Amino acid sequence: MKNTKYFYISWVIALVATLGSLYFSQIRHFIPCEMCWYQRILMYPIVIIGGFAVFNHTYHYKYLIMTFSIIGFCFSCYHYMEQKIPGFAEIKPCVGGVPCSAQYINYLGFITIPFLAGTAFLLITIAMLCVKKENYTN
Repeated sequence: MKNTKYFYISWVIALVATLGSLYFSQIRHFIPCEMCWYQRILMYPIVIIGGFAVFNHTYHYKYLIMTFSIIGFCFSCYHYMEQKIPGFAEIKPCVGGVPCSAQYINYLGFITIPFLAGTAFLLITIAMLCVKKENYTN
C-alpha cells in the first residue's frame, strides 16, 4: 500500500473523531471536561496536517502526526483510567465544571468517549508507523 493510503486512513480517522467530538458537544450538548479539551487540542490539528499530507504527498508530516497522536493516546489512557479505576480520579482532581470521571456514554460497559479517542489516536499512530520512507514517491 502506498504511503498516501496510510496518510488518507489517518486523515479519515482524525476527521471522524473530530466530527464525533463536535457531535457530542454541539448536538448532544455534552460539556467537555478538561481532559477532553486536551484530547481535542491534539486531535483537531491532525485533521489539518493529515489533509496537507494527503493532498501534498509529503512524507515529513508523518513525524508531526505521530507526535500529536502518541501524546493524545497518553492523555486518552489517563482519562480512561480516571473513569474506570476507582480512586484514580482523586490523584489529580479536575478543576473544570465537569468532572473528568463523568461518563456521558458507556456502551457495553467499557466504551466511553476517552476510549473512542484513544482508539482513534492508536489507529492513527499505527497508520503512521506503516509509512515507509523508501515507499515514498514524489
